[in-house]
Amino acid sequence: MNYIGSKVKLSQWIKDEITQRVGGALHDKVFCDIFAGTGTIGRIFKKLVKKVISNDIEEYSYVICRNYIQNHKYIPSASVLLQELNLLPLREDGFIYKNYCLGSGSNRQYFSDENGKKIDTARIAINDWKQMGKIDDDTYYFLLSSLLESADKVANTASVYGAFLKNLKPYAQKPMNILPSTFELNDNRHEVYREESNVLIRKIRGDILYLDPPYNERQYGANYHILNTIAKYDNFIPEGKTGMRRYYRSNYCKKQKVLGSFEDLIKYADFKYIFLSYNNEGLMSKDEIRHIMQKYGKYDLVKKEHQRYKADNKREYKANSTFEYLHILHK
Repeated sequence: MNYIGSKVKLSQWIKDEITQRVGGALHDKVFCDIFAGTGTIGRIFKKLVKKVISNDIEEYSYVICRNYIQNHKYIPSASVLLQELNLLPLREDGFIYKNYCLGSGSNRQYFSDENGKKIDTARIAINDWKQMGKIDDDTYYFLLSSLLESADKVANTASVYGAFLKNLKPYAQKPMNILPSTFELNDNRHEVYREESNVLIRKIRGDILYLDPPYNERQYGANYHILNTIAKYDNFIPEGKTGMRRYYRSNYCKKQKVLGSFEDLIKYADFKYIFLSYNNEGLMSKDEIRHIMQKYGKYDLVKKEHQRYKADNKREYKANSTFEYLHILHK
């Protein structure tokens, strides 16, 4: 997925820094990614540590991480079920087609008519199979994650879902094929949560805490509201031109509240090593972060320049690259 703040390109650097700082083997360590997003960093450490604890407040993130992190055993029926989903006759009474496709009269065009119908068809079938007992929880989240990622590939947007494009772009015109969200197999059990980070931090403990909170005032629930709608598949009245749903508003996206929330998180973190990945253009300055973190132990900072994420080609940006800071605390 194209994802704001994605750490795919920085993942090797982050992995190397964490591994070097912690030192020794990681196979007996508990690693927590408490702002998981699409789970990029958690997926890397899943094969290295004893247990990954993954968390994100957004429903789409929970679905994706529930599959990629918590699923760890082979699902024998996976390919057969995906094939069945792809061959189901399309229905025209689903929520996505009615509210987010042009042919339904909604005046919104997040998906082509065919792809909107297919998303609905697959989503309803996955839910029906779960209620019938045809699939278990692990299979349910595998199929739903596969649907979310496949739908995202054919979305008629400039990467995020704050708005749709006037005309269908080439990728959005292609018929959606639901492809597998293949996860790492191993013998370890992992945990995935969907809680507010500052609440969850009081309930868990481990060795390595990785923090990747939002950098700015753009709320993820607004940017990815369509994915939340597919994941939840609930009934609500879409609002405005973009069909927005009510969404969670994080304190980490609020200038007046971010520092207090961040210090609260650090204070109550029962982890020996804490790593904060944060952009140089974020709401918190590196000096503010250092001031808070060094109250609780030995502090260090490393940085890496990298290419900026661009949600679209029309917006003006200050520079083509940014610095990613990795703030390090040995608590």
